[in-house]
Amino acid sequence: MDVQECDLFVIGGGSGGVRAARMAGKYGARVVIAEEYRYGGTCVIRGCIPKKLMVYASHFARDFADAAGYGWTVDATLDWAALRDNVQAEVSRLSGIYERLLDEAGVEAVHGRARLVDAHTVAVGERRFRAKTILVAVGGAPVMPSFRGAELAISSNEFFTMPELPRRAVVAGGGYIAVELAHVLAGLGVETSLVHRRDRVLRRFDDDIRTAATEGLEAAGVTLHMEDTIHGIEADGDARRVVLGGGVTLDCDLVLAALGRMPTTGGMGLEEAGVQLEEHGAVIVDEMSRSSVEHIYAVGDCTGRVQLTPAAIREGQAFADSVFGGTPTPVVHDRVPSAVFAQPAVAVVGLTEEQARERFGEVAVYEARFRPLKATVARRRERMYMKVLVDAATDRVVGAHVVSEDAPEIVQVVAVAMEASATKAHLDRTLAIHPTTAEELVLLRTRSR
Repeated sequence: MDVQECDLFVIGGGSGGVRAARMAGKYGARVVIAEEYRYGGTCVIRGCIPKKLMVYASHFARDFADAAGYGWTVDATLDWAALRDNVQAEVSRLSGIYERLLDEAGVEAVHGRARLVDAHTVAVGERRFRAKTILVAVGGAPVMPSFRGAELAISSNEFFTMPELPRRAVVAGGGYIAVELAHVLAGLGVETSLVHRRDRVLRRFDDDIRTAATEGLEAAGVTLHMEDTIHGIEADGDARRVVLGGGVTLDCDLVLAALGRMPTTGGMGLEEAGVQLEEHGAVIVDEMSRSSVEHIYAVGDCTGRVQLTPAAIREGQAFADSVFGGTPTPVVHDRVPSAVFAQPAVAVVGLTEEQARERFGEVAVYEARFRPLKATVARRRERMYMKVLVDAATDRVVGAHVVSEDAPEIVQVVAVAMEASATKAHLDRTLAIHPTTAEELVLLRTRSR
């Protein structure tokens, strides 16, 4: 069997893998990339992009309700099939762009599942490739539950192509995927319940943010079953009956399991090639994204570092710069901004209050709670929340947490300021733009509670 030689073989056509392949190709490397489904990965195909478009769609219900307070009369109905198909058309367009960009960079794109035959040889179907360097960028897949009747549930992968919009839905989970899709369902008019084993959602976030996000779900009409678990699902024709640990039963048309994602590294031949994996399959890498095998690297969700698209892109770029660009570029996952597209949205950068106190000891906390101007005339009971954490010894801002319709846009700019070592004094000297939500950042008061 003929073996094709290349400088770099990338396994996985998501954001991190595509960026690495493109940049390595532009540096003059002979690059081959393999993807078994569609180019674009989780973000483009079944994550960030279709999710955010669905968030936009679901938010119209709130906008229509607000319109009444501003004198408008709106008579609107939802066509789920039109929404679903329009979203998928955009997904297909973006996936095509990814393939075109690879072609323009001189990268050979192969469709099929790749596996390692040995530490330098990759098989895709009947083809064999021998690579000087291998990059693993296979991403992750949804964790499916093991309770009775779990096969009757769907994951977030299937959510975006549902044939019909359910009338009643139960969401299992309390992470950002569960929170976002529960809001989407409720906003689209679905009677939605959320089951979570903890007392609040978003476990790794600041406690005040967790409280605000949990209250936001309730305000959106989601019925919460906290500190409870699903023990089983029973089929009743096309309907479902969900049995909770506390004995409560929930009748619905859809059960969505949103319990997190795991690296999809199984069956690839990594361990046989000497690559060390963590317990749940994540590739163990150093700051240069190198695995335990010198010429095998990994980026993105399959490393278990930061499961965010911008992080995967940054890692892919740094890999290409380091290995093929002659510029060693370590990846530092510090002050990574992130957002949960709930309604209102959550966005954070830096440390939680608990983390800040552990690291710095004395921490000044500044916060604000208020009703947004838009909600006053609309008569909507929505509250915004902002919290800034400051190292008392240096006056540096070490954490910012916002719950607001505009939170992601606000925190993105705050993240830039924090990279420039902004202090509370810098915020205090900044004039406010009035009336805006963001102005509260420069008007914050010391926490009184």
